[in-house]
Amino acid sequence: NISLEFLSRGARSVTSVEQERKLTAFMERTAKAWNVEGWRVVRADVFSFLKTHRGMYDIVFADPPFALEGLEEVPTLVLNAGLLAPEGLLIVEHSDRTDLSQLSGYQGTRRYGLVRFSFFGQPATGTPTPAP
Repeated sequence: NISLEFLSRGARSVTSVEQERKLTAFMERTAKAWNVEGWRVVRADVFSFLKTHRGMYDIVFADPPFALEGLEEVPTLVLNAGLLAPEGLLIVEHSDRTDLSQLSGYQGTRRYGLVRFSFFGQPATGTPTPAP
């Protein structure tokens, strides 16, 4: 849903990474049925994708399962891979039990009930963050 939301608000392109075959098939059918342009659906494990993908994005929105093992690695992987544009923003959705505030590039967290959105940008030095 968030991919469609970004596209409906003017994003020229959106890349959605999803491991679950049924969900990627659903996204592809939806894009075709609604004639949605600019939506690239990638079936992959997010950690593998972040370690091998090259490209630069203005916004990276991570909406992993709350119980995803290794969730804390996502911001570091995004920044180290150079996926975030210089003025780009990484948004990580997570539960209220997860604290990402000690990670490099952290800018703040917004709370919505039990859901949290943590925001990241390039670290102040402009250099990639060290691996955890």
